[in-house]
Amino acid sequence: MKTTIFSLAALSLMGVLVVGVGAAMSDSEWRYSHGDDDEDRWEHMMRRSTGVALKSSPIYVEECGSCHMAYPPGLLPSDSWRRIMADLADHFGDNAELDEQTAQQISDFLTSNAADKSKYRRSQQMVAVVGSSTGQAAMRITDYPYFKHEHDEVTDRLIKQSGAASLSHCNACHQRAVEGSFNEHEIWIKGLGRWDD
Repeated sequence: MKTTIFSLAALSLMGVLVVGVGAAMSDSEWRYSHGDDDEDRWEHMMRRSTGVALKSSPIYVEECGSCHMAYPPGLLPSDSWRRIMADLADHFGDNAELDEQTAQQISDFLTSNAADKSKYRRSQQMVAVVGSSTGQAAMRITDYPYFKHEHDEVTDRLIKQSGAASLSHCNACHQRAVEGSFNEHEIWIKGLGRWDD
């Protein structure tokens, strides 16, 4: 009995050592191949992220977030944001006009933090295939091929069940969407529970 316990303890210790050495080696491999620069390491982590950069502007959240989720700017390229901000009198069927100074501040914020300016993986995937059949940048997040691919299993029944009017209501299912996180393990659909892809 003592021999069995000793053997199990020795095996456990060896397992911990193997994991520790493996982690240390992977870290040194990272440094060897990418340098020891913190900025390079941060960029690598952004490319692995399942979210988009969490950028915030109080005026954007106040003006746009009062009607709908203040979408993270990294979900659309700057051309899309320019098109949206250029026609606020007909903002997807609603009049969302703002005074010129406020509109310019929001437009500057959105375009400078847009998907095409981001190093986050999700943002880069959104703009990998940019445009629409008209040759212009799409104005809706839901029109982008990457978005369609990621939501291809979501049925109209699930959308209705979630309480969302459409797929554009990200935060109906993505519990941390307002924080820029779109990790599939954080999806919770009302009446269904955790989404398992």
